[in-house]
Formats: sequence, structure tokens, C-alpha cells
Amino acid sequence: MALPAVVLVLAAVLTLAAASTAQMRALDAARAGARAVAIGETEGAVAAAVRRVGGENAQLGVRRDGEWVTVTVSTPVAAGWLSAVPLRATGTAVAWEEP
Repeated sequence: MALPAVVLVLAAVLTLAAASTAQMRALDAARAGARAVAIGETEGAVAAAVRRVGGENAQLGVRRDGEWVTVTVSTPVAAGWLSAVPLRATGTAVAWEEP
């Protein structure tokens, strides 16, 4: 009776650890993308920076509002055979575009 409970708690802890790691990667990737946009990099260079930091499955969104740019990156929490799980982590960064 106790073994299924231990397995369930272990699965929950591992999922939370994977989610927090994915959240940090998504936030770091959004920051890298925002910095790249702020210094005037091309869309391809921004996407490459985001993929380098956030992984190949990172999804990128860029929104401009005057001199400010908001970069949002979404990455899957699980990879490999668990990639079908719909859990995603999202990070957002805002930067001022340099003239």
C-alpha cells in the first residue's frame, strides 16, 4: 500500500523539478531573445539565440510597442518519450530597443 504512494510522490517531485528547470530555461531564452532584438539583430539571429538557450522545441513570440519589445518563449516541460505531455513553461522578457 505504501509503495504506490511513494511512487506517486516521486513522480510529482520529478515533474516539479522538470517544470522549474523548463521555466528557468524559458526565462533565460526570453532574456537572450530580448537582448538580441534590443541591439538590432535579425529575426533569424533572435530565433537562433532563443533556440540555443531554450532548446530546439522553444516557441518564440515577439511583440513591439513603440521603443519597447516583449519576447515570450514557451518550452515543453518534458522531452523524449514524455514530450506528448501538454505541459509547457513560459518566460517573458521586455527590453528597450537601442537606436
